[in-house]
Amino acid sequence: MPEFERRVLEVLREPMETGEISISRAARQVNFPARFQVVAAMNPCPCGYSGHPTIECQCTPQQVTRYRSKISGPLLDRFDLHVEVPVQGGDVLMQSGGDGETSATVRERVLIARARQSERGCLNAALSGRALQAACRLDRQGEQLLTGAMEKLGLSARALHRILRVARTLADLEGSEELRQSHLVEALGYRQLDRQQGRNSVVSA
Repeated sequence: MPEFERRVLEVLREPMETGEISISRAARQVNFPARFQVVAAMNPCPCGYSGHPTIECQCTPQQVTRYRSKISGPLLDRFDLHVEVPVQGGDVLMQSGGDGETSATVRERVLIARARQSERGCLNAALSGRALQAACRLDRQGEQLLTGAMEKLGLSARALHRILRVARTLADLEGSEELRQSHLVEALGYRQLDRQQGRNSVVSA
């Protein structure tokens, strides 16, 4: 993702947020529907070896900062999940499958979760305002957990809302009507880049 120019990436912000693209020409403006899903990948640094267990990174701290800064805080906020994919050893890569769930099993659970969301009036991705509050009621421990995360990581309100939607989805996939602390912890675990920014004292605007 950082290989694209920053100005090109920033154009994604509005349609990712609103689901529309606005084209303005002279005295006329036209809005087009643009509901889409963005899946992006990036290396940890320009050479790709920052944090590698056996290969030394050749980048300077300034180069790493410049590389990562191409992804702005406001753009990063609009991604629901930030997942780090660690280096896998040869023994893991050579394993032939495992005991994980089949696609059919996962699909069935997803369909049940979507049906549960539809019964509330809309899918979790569209929850906002009072509907989001109603679907994501938290106990005192949950509120304290999110408050601490906001202060430590410098989370924006937009990032907080996305964390709540992801946590609500995790609860739905589990078949739980209650939004528990375990769901919040897992949702926060899917915000890897927020944690990196928090360690670097970079706060999303």
